Amino acid sequence: MEKVPMTAAGFNRLQEELKHLKITERPAVIKAIAEAREHGDLSENAEYHAARERQSFIEGRVLELEDKISRAEVIDPAKLTGSTVKFGATVTLADQDTDEETTYQIVGQDESDIKNRLLSIQAPLARALINKSVGDSVEVSTPGGSKLYEIVSVEFR
Repeated sequence: MEKVPMTAAGFNRLQEELKHLKITERPAVIKAIAEAREHGDLSENAEYHAARERQSFIEGRVLELEDKISRAEVIDPAKLTGSTVKFGATVTLADQDTDEETTYQIVGQDESDIKNRLLSIQAPLARALINKSVGDSVEVSTPGGSKLYEIVSVEFR
């Protein structure tokens, strides 16, 4: 079974979502199905079919979350050290064309949020950065063409 790397914050978010689905969403959809059944003929009952579809989505998501949580490898970036890029690292990059600097933290796939500079470990840029050090250059293929970045700093916070 393949482990799923994530930070403690990402792990907690998955647990909270699972709890919400089990405690709030699941009972609500069961109630909606029961109410829709009371309306009579199920073959032409749109409310019933919508509630069943919602129940299917919730149950699928619960299974997915339980699987990820069971395979989670929680990594605390603050306990890591070194000058090479690895999971949890906060990396400052300089675009070699524009000299513009950008900082990203490399996080688990379910935690990524590019607006908040949280870069998925599965992202092409993160994969290119792994095991590189300060001063190294990395080339990444983007939809707009190839980009070249230099690693300015690597921190673990």
